[in-house]
Amino acid sequence: MPLHALDDQHLDHDLATIRIKNLRLRTHIGIKEDEIKNRQDVVINATIRYRAARAVQFNHIDQALNYRTITKHVIAHVEGHRFLLLERMTREVLDIIMSYEQVLTAQVEIDKPHALRFADSVSITLSDTRETRHTG
Repeated sequence: MPLHALDDQHLDHDLATIRIKNLRLRTHIGIKEDEIKNRQDVVINATIRYRAARAVQFNHIDQALNYRTITKHVIAHVEGHRFLLLERMTREVLDIIMSYEQVLTAQVEIDKPHALRFADSVSITLSDTRETRHTG
């Protein structure tokens, strides 16, 4: 089956998408006594978009958005803090990602495995975009 390309007017040639998939961490998350006392697993997925023209042109890490640096920042924050709500943890991870100037848009989904009986997990997804951010 042939691949169908979009018209050039629909392509944004330098917009890159980074996907961090199934980042498994342990942290304190929840409101029940056992959740407060014991670390639990969380699974983080993030989609990050940025302009990659300079990274493509120069083929040098200084011109790219360093996903390793972002991931280390997220790991340190999640493992080093306690959270009552999954919503709060998701917002804080999204804020960390958006703190990198090159990031145009990001979406973060965090799963809490086995949070509900008979369900694999419960997740919260939040998104942000630099274009619609308001200051002051």
